[in-house]
Amino acid sequence: MFNSLSERLSKTLQSMGKKARLTEDNIASTLKEVRKALVEADVALPVVKQFVSQVRTRALGREVRASLTPGQQFLKVVQSELEAVLGGPSESLNLAQRPPAVILLAGLQGVGKTTTAAKISNFLKNREKKKVLMVSVDVYRPAAMEQLATLGSQIQIDVYPSTADQDPMTLAKNALQKAEAAAYDVLIVDTAGRLGIDEVMMKEISGLHKALSPIETLFIVDSMTGQDAANTAKAFSDVLPLTGVVLTKADGDARGGAALSVKSITGQPIKFMGVGETVDGLEAFHPDRLASRILGMGDILSLIEEAEQKLDKEKAEKVAKKVLKGKGFDLGDFRDQLQQMRNMGGMKALVDKIPGMGQMGAQIQNQVDEKQFTRMEAVINSMTPVERRDPDLINGSRKKRIAAGSGNDVQEVNKVLKQHKQMSKMMKKVGKKGGMQKMLRGIPGITPTGGMPRL
Repeated sequence: MFNSLSERLSKTLQSMGKKARLTEDNIASTLKEVRKALVEADVALPVVKQFVSQVRTRALGREVRASLTPGQQFLKVVQSELEAVLGGPSESLNLAQRPPAVILLAGLQGVGKTTTAAKISNFLKNREKKKVLMVSVDVYRPAAMEQLATLGSQIQIDVYPSTADQDPMTLAKNALQKAEAAAYDVLIVDTAGRLGIDEVMMKEISGLHKALSPIETLFIVDSMTGQDAANTAKAFSDVLPLTGVVLTKADGDARGGAALSVKSITGQPIKFMGVGETVDGLEAFHPDRLASRILGMGDILSLIEEAEQKLDKEKAEKVAKKVLKGKGFDLGDFRDQLQQMRNMGGMKALVDKIPGMGQMGAQIQNQVDEKQFTRMEAVINSMTPVERRDPDLINGSRKKRIAAGSGNDVQEVNKVLKQHKQMSKMMKKVGKKGGMQKMLRGIPGITPTGGMPRL
């Protein structure tokens, strides 16, 4: 996420943090590089100017110059101002009203509104324990209605039935009546999008807003469109009282222009970021944590929260006990670890959040094929329970059977067995005194001289 911006800023600021004395010249040259990095990241120019000006003023002030470690203090100033640009303190959804709380989603066509409706519903159901009803009033695109119904079925969230021959206003009002009568906590309304901003679209959604009186009106925007996303959000906010923004496809955005521009331009906070295509791919937006990730400092708090939500604690404890008792690490355990990693967003998503390892994200993306994990799972699933417990039984004929059953070749089976063997050796080290440090030293990519393993 925002890899190119993060890499550029980290390199620029790294040497500055080591300086024992700051001068107007080295501050000016550093800020010149920071400005270039932000412009290349497609951050809106007024935002860039304001950010650089604020950092310069604070860097030349007593706050930095009087510090015993001015270089480190300068970095703190940059982080603080970056947090301010991103929105300051994080703001969650406001659901403090008599149920049902209505959430209206607005945005252009193709930005991911329908998927976001499902993601927010899933978030509210699992994190906030809310009873949610969804409705699509996009009568111009029947596929949107079908998509929402399908997603609702997947996550077990009720969807108010709608068809393309219905009136959007009538649909919305009927859905609200159903939400009131059936004691739903939240009603999420997925509105129609257009390929561009037009008067008809704005009139319709303004009418829906007046009729529903939503407590939250969220603008859904594709983060990969850069500062254009912020400009479009501003156009919507001029005619619609927005309460927040949701950035979609944030995990595919290497620049970060939208994230750093939208709050300043619209005056509205970013409340969520969409990451990944699955319905659980939604992160609450925390400006302080994202600023830390952009500066290559990781985001350990989000990593812990995500682990608590997505990891199977029973399986993790079971493997830990086996390893500590010296009972080994079989292929079934290996498969479970692969699944856990996938649930956490894959190798790259994990590395982005580990302090000091953010710059390895691009390296991992180039060297590790995330789809390989799926193929590895397929190979393990094609084994018998006995083979998973005792890989030494897998001879040539068994390898051919496993390869055929998983849709792979024998070479792929050999790769899985080799990876498992390496992982098993690492796990054995964990159970010994000082095992964790030995294990980390044995992982290529963690040591300064190593490279990420090719799978």
